[in-house]
Amino acid sequence: MSRTRLWWEIALVLAVSVGRSAFFSVLSLVQALTREASLGEQSTSLNPGAATIDPWSIVSQVFSHLFNLAPVALAIYFLWQPGCSAFRRIGLDFRMFGRNVGGGILLVVVIGVPGLGLYALGRALGITVQVGAAPLDGAWTAILLLTLAALRAGLTEEVIFIGYLFDRLRRLGWSTWTIILSTAALRGAYHAYQGIGPIFGNIAMGIVFGWVYHRWGRVMPLVVAHVLIDLIAFIGYPLAVAWWPALF
Repeated sequence: MSRTRLWWEIALVLAVSVGRSAFFSVLSLVQALTREASLGEQSTSLNPGAATIDPWSIVSQVFSHLFNLAPVALAIYFLWQPGCSAFRRIGLDFRMFGRNVGGGILLVVVIGVPGLGLYALGRALGITVQVGAAPLDGAWTAILLLTLAALRAGLTEEVIFIGYLFDRLRRLGWSTWTIILSTAALRGAYHAYQGIGPIFGNIAMGIVFGWVYHRWGRVMPLVVAHVLIDLIAFIGYPLAVAWWPALF
């Protein structure tokens, strides 16, 4: 594949997935910075529609999450080679299942706890918006929708940021650390709508995840870690608020 065609492929994959989201996320941050209220006085919501109990809204959101996985399927399609499964190439399979889960849990500890600290610091400094999780009023249906949201986010970000871009940028001759830092910066831009703190937190996450992928050669532990972190944020936090309101 020629370099020009490879660049076009990368641009198109990003335009329908994380690149498009990163652009509008940065645009959202710029808009927030132009408001009279400081970032610390503003708020945003994660998965606000998950609390619905309307059956048609639930069905619509389920299929929306499934269709939003199309860019992931597209990236895997481009990575596929005759006689070589793209899933196996990037380590998105169930081989070494125990190690994948164990590695994912380890990454949650390494990334999740400092990430909460950065969020709290950003809130204290007034450079991070208040991020509100969806309430769990819809009981099991809300948990279902939030779990699907976590799976979609984990697969979208790790397959495209890590599995796909690492392969394509290597073909363009980029060095390992150039790829790690570039994809980490894109990950930070992807979360810019949350404020300055999460930008740096997600850049740090991208650097760690990129280095881990370089060493392990597997996306699955990253997906496990990402999904667990999102489940804690989407489900664990609102449950903790409901159970121990005085503490929060």
